[in-house]
Amino acid sequence: MVEKHKEQSFEKQLKISIPSFPKLGTTQILIITLILVSFLLGMLITKVQYLERSGSSANTASAPVAPQAAVPNQPQAPAPGQKQNVDVGHITPIGDPNAKVKIVEFADFRCPFCEKFFTDTEPQIISDYVKTGKAVFYFRHFEFLGPASVVAGNAAECANEQGKFWDFHDYLYKNQPSESDTSLYTTDKLTQIAGTLGMSTTKFQSCLSTNKYDKNVSDDLAAGQKVGVNGTPTIFVNGTPIVGAQPYSAFQTAIEAALK
Repeated sequence: MVEKHKEQSFEKQLKISIPSFPKLGTTQILIITLILVSFLLGMLITKVQYLERSGSSANTASAPVAPQAAVPNQPQAPAPGQKQNVDVGHITPIGDPNAKVKIVEFADFRCPFCEKFFTDTEPQIISDYVKTGKAVFYFRHFEFLGPASVVAGNAAECANEQGKFWDFHDYLYKNQPSESDTSLYTTDKLTQIAGTLGMSTTKFQSCLSTNKYDKNVSDDLAAGQKVGVNGTPTIFVNGTPIVGAQPYSAFQTAIEAALK
């Protein structure tokens, strides 16, 4: 009897010590759930915004000054303002070779940033400085975007053989397809282009099909690497590098400084 009395006393104490909670209705449960979800969603949005700000800062810090096509696993690009001893190469230039300012461009015919420089900036440089006798403009191959680029470089060399390098150069940039489209860069199509530009197609096709100027193209690439080119276009103004499709003002400043 004593044991039974103790059990009953314990049960009474237990019932007294455990507080009772009011039963929640469906509406109250829904409100509490919405509050919790809103709280968690707010934390998630805050976290995402923080990560985006962090990522944006990192990208801004590492972004290049101007767009260019980058070469993987190559020497570091020339530092801004750091002069290099740049040879002008073998291709007939635009302008007077005795001009005070020598401008040497390293470019790939399939590079979209080279096309941008050709369209947006080069014509004004030619007009303001080359045609006035203040500068001379040279082109050197930096054909690194695959076999189609090497074919384009060889074709330009074959055009140079017939005194038509710059006509061919202009045609390739004015009609440049997307970087993924290499259908233009075949012997047959490039020979047809040569014909429309007034070249001997027989001579041109023989030149291109035998890869006659492979060494010229590869030598230019090696020369570019030697002076630190690791992206296209890279343009040297009396040895001072300007990397990427920079606006005309960047070249104007460099050329005017070289003229003084």
